[in-house]
Amino acid sequence: MPELPDVEGFREVLMTCGRQRRVTDVEVRDTGVLRGVSAQRLRRELTGRRLGEAWRHGKWLFVPVGGDGGGLVLVWHFGMTGSLRCCAPDEPLASHDRVVLTLDGARHLRYRDQRKLQGVQLADDARLARIVGGLGPDALTVSRAEFRDLLSGRGRAVKSALMDQSVIAGLGNLLCDEILWRARVAPRTRARDLSETALRRVHARMGRVLESSVRAGCVPPRRSWLTGHRDDREPMCPRCGWPLCSDRVGGRRTVWCPRCQG
Repeated sequence: MPELPDVEGFREVLMTCGRQRRVTDVEVRDTGVLRGVSAQRLRRELTGRRLGEAWRHGKWLFVPVGGDGGGLVLVWHFGMTGSLRCCAPDEPLASHDRVVLTLDGARHLRYRDQRKLQGVQLADDARLARIVGGLGPDALTVSRAEFRDLLSGRGRAVKSALMDQSVIAGLGNLLCDEILWRARVAPRTRARDLSETALRRVHARMGRVLESSVRAGCVPPRRSWLTGHRDDREPMCPRCGWPLCSDRVGGRRTVWCPRCQG
């Protein structure tokens, strides 16, 4: 599932492929990924206009539509399986390429998504404010004091609180498990029961995991990381060698070390 590091990678793809390029054609190959906009309107509003400076908040990606676009912003959300690809026009289309933007006739920006759980929107200022207003601060920029204030009074499991996009935007399942493992905090611990020291530790580990993951463009499945073992047949903790536990927390599969995070 794309999380903050993946979406930051998609922002780089978009900037490399499309920044200040003019959209010369829009092909909607599957209207099932459009949210609140028709294929006809998307084509009408984008064709002939330039893409501006893309920005990201949490798992959302935004790119202003230049020229006389009337303040419109192209909005992407990648759900469970979405991605952005920059391709040569003669590169064969993949079966899950849903929306294709032709840029200056020289590049294709392709939104590829198998499961179609989210998709593409076109937002005016009011709609954009509603989207961003429903999100917590971005996980890359949240300060330690803000992080403490966001979590310290919550009665839910800390894993559930971290994954709530209205609390902190950008963290997904893999990131949360990795952060909590590194911080030696059990995922079912209630957020309000975390000590000041534990909250500082979770915030610090979050920053380090995000920094490494953004560089990699994903949560890297390194063998020194929990992420690198969660899908092993008999997963063992890469820190202490103890068998890892797997269960559902907040409706999501969660992996942790009962010895390190007990």
